[in-house]
Amino acid sequence: MLEYVKEKNRAKAIVQKHPWGCGAACVAFMLGLDYSATLKLFTHGTRKANHSGFYCREIINVLNRYNGNYRYKYIKYKIKRRIYKDHTLVFIGRSSQYPIGHYLCRYQDTWMDPWINFSKNKNIKEAKAGFRKRLPARSIYAILLIP
Repeated sequence: MLEYVKEKNRAKAIVQKHPWGCGAACVAFMLGLDYSATLKLFTHGTRKANHSGFYCREIINVLNRYNGNYRYKYIKYKIKRRIYKDHTLVFIGRSSQYPIGHYLCRYQDTWMDPWINFSKNKNIKEAKAGFRKRLPARSIYAILLIP
């Protein structure tokens, strides 16, 4: 169902290239595409990645077109454990560390973060992607694969 380019038993993290492009980078990671190709799957993808970001509904529309049956849910206690399944996207809420929020993707007991050095470097041209063990802030929404 999901194919990944393996790199030492791990998929390669996808870096976001626009200030609001974390959602598109997570979708690219899940679909096994590059970031630029994934932006074309969204309506006004480049403009939104530059100015406003993507809503959960837009992300699930793209994922459902190409890769299964996804739904988004507000994270309550009842579904909290489900965010730790592979191929789940989460949106962490606005905070002082992430003033506009941020999307991350679960993969092999880690979180793929499309701008992992955001707290140290706010310049998008120097953004780096990577994997982290823990979420950097409280998660608000989950985009889940529904069997």
